[in-house]
Amino acid sequence: MKADNGRLAGKVAYITGGGNGIGRAAAELFATEGATVIIAEFSAESGQAVANAINAAGGKAQFIHTDVTSEESVRETIEASLRFAGRIDVLYNNAGGSTAVDSQVTDCPADEFWRAVKLDLFGTWITCKYGIAEMMKTGGGSVINSSSVFALVGTRGKDAYTAAKGGISSITRSMAVEYAPYRIRVNAVAPAVTTTPRVLGLIDKQPEVVNKTGERQLLGLIEPKQVALTALYLASDESATTTGQIFAIDGGFSIS
Repeated sequence: MKADNGRLAGKVAYITGGGNGIGRAAAELFATEGATVIIAEFSAESGQAVANAINAAGGKAQFIHTDVTSEESVRETIEASLRFAGRIDVLYNNAGGSTAVDSQVTDCPADEFWRAVKLDLFGTWITCKYGIAEMMKTGGGSVINSSSVFALVGTRGKDAYTAAKGGISSITRSMAVEYAPYRIRVNAVAPAVTTTPRVLGLIDKQPEVVNKTGERQLLGLIEPKQVALTALYLASDESATTTGQIFAIDGGFSIS
């Protein structure tokens, strides 16, 4: 672990969904670059496991149980994070995801639409509500939202998920304008099919959707660490003048 001279040395990073997939890759990478990492995760087992691994390797991390669909839970988690680390410099809204129930508008159950909106869009919105308020008190920082390549180009079979992710792309731009005077930059990553455990499970349930998407990724499926590396750039001072941008990490999907 590079505790003193890493790209995030001295920073506190709050990562929702930090116990699995892209969130875990980011938590571990941020820690190696010197950040104190708050793992705001719904699964106690996976969240604590990641925190334990980071601490055992010489980093500094704290798991805090969080349900991003609950305003009370998010508020309490932000407060607990401040008690642990004193501040928040990086807010990474990573929690979210689609399910095999999602489909085209005429077939998708309404419950699936609200599930996607509440987890992905509301979860991002409410975490920003409380997290950005704290960042404003300490001179700025970086917000990283999780959109999707599905929100950038037309695709099939995920109309609830794309609606939620499209909202995240839009609010990323509006918040970038709103909070620039406070030196808070707001950007988003937009991955294509990424080899997380959740997506690998979806491949078994919806191979026709995932495989067609994968075929459009000219450079192949994305590994979680590739997304985390882009998030690292956005979290670091290297991106000090970058805001309101949606970074497609898609292996060429959006140009194919």
